[in-house]
Amino acid sequence: MLATEVTAIVHGRDAAIRAASTASATFEAGGIDLSLPTATVSHAELATGLGILAALVTAGLAGSNGEARRHIQSGAVRVNDAVIEDDKLNIGDNALLPEGVIKLSVGKKRHALIKPV
Repeated sequence: MLATEVTAIVHGRDAAIRAASTASATFEAGGIDLSLPTATVSHAELATGLGILAALVTAGLAGSNGEARRHIQSGAVRVNDAVIEDDKLNIGDNALLPEGVIKLSVGKKRHALIKPV
């Protein structure tokens, strides 16, 4: 409730309502909201396999491959809500959700989408 009120003061009531809805769908229901931060990759890169380390850095969920690897080793990384244990995993276009994106998560509250263009 406090976060919603602060968001309303800083960004306006409409933005606060949208943020609360996104948070509810993403964090509580494990769903996907297309307003999450989104990084783009080429269809060709995804077709040949995008490394999980590169995906996390591209999405802004890790500052380096080393940081991404540590997140994986600690069990904090998920792709489409499935825990990732292999830091050599390649994400392909078979990981695309019906919405045409791939959901990456680090921990419970940091999420981003990868969208092929």
